[in-house]
Amino acid sequence: MMTTADQREIDNFTVLSDQWWDQNGPMAPLHAFTPIRVDYILQAISRFFPIQTDNATSTHFSLQGLRVLDLGCGGGLLAEPIARLGATVTGIDVTDAAIQAAKMHSIKMQLAINYQTIAAENMAKSGAIFDVIYSSEVIEHVADRTLFINSIAKMLAPNGVVIITTINRSLPAVLFAKFALEYVLRLVPVGTHDPQKFIRPQELRAEFAKVDILLDHLTGFTPRLGGGFINTSSLAINYAATGGFR
Repeated sequence: MMTTADQREIDNFTVLSDQWWDQNGPMAPLHAFTPIRVDYILQAISRFFPIQTDNATSTHFSLQGLRVLDLGCGGGLLAEPIARLGATVTGIDVTDAAIQAAKMHSIKMQLAINYQTIAAENMAKSGAIFDVIYSSEVIEHVADRTLFINSIAKMLAPNGVVIITTINRSLPAVLFAKFALEYVLRLVPVGTHDPQKFIRPQELRAEFAKVDILLDHLTGFTPRLGGGFINTSSLAINYAATGGFR
């Protein structure tokens, strides 16, 4: 039976599930990565939907009315800020322990997020449709990338937007995302990443093109001195891609 779920990956993340919201624990890199990921998601959505309203003193974002799927949501690090902006958020993951951690934290934060332990292909079979589907640091962990992308296409509304962030299959990415983070800096557990599953931007675009989704905007991310990440024109390590149906 075809599935996107990789049991080895599930086992790896199950061990970490009680530490999703510990900003000094093994998920610290994801916490540092969250602000720029949220910014990019909002920028991507704004290309397809009118989400921004300005007044004289500030900029307010509202995602009210948008159906959003956080595909591979983990403990909810992205689902929560998106929900706070008014979106109707569904978060799914194949790691049940992560979903339980996400549910508990959302209750604590008084946020109504529909969390489910379910694989992408099974969610697609349910007939659910979303205006926004984002999958951040997930596609490099799935067992069947073609099935994963086909599932996204089935769930995306005709005028919807898909947002992917992932790791390039390049020497700099392997050195940084695999060896430096896992073996040198020890910021993530050994075995978190399989470099063979990393995907080059041109491969990602080609695979989405097969389901008539054009990823027409790409940007890179790089660590910033002093913490956090910034956008870069280089896609050599971490990058994001976004687009919709052609």
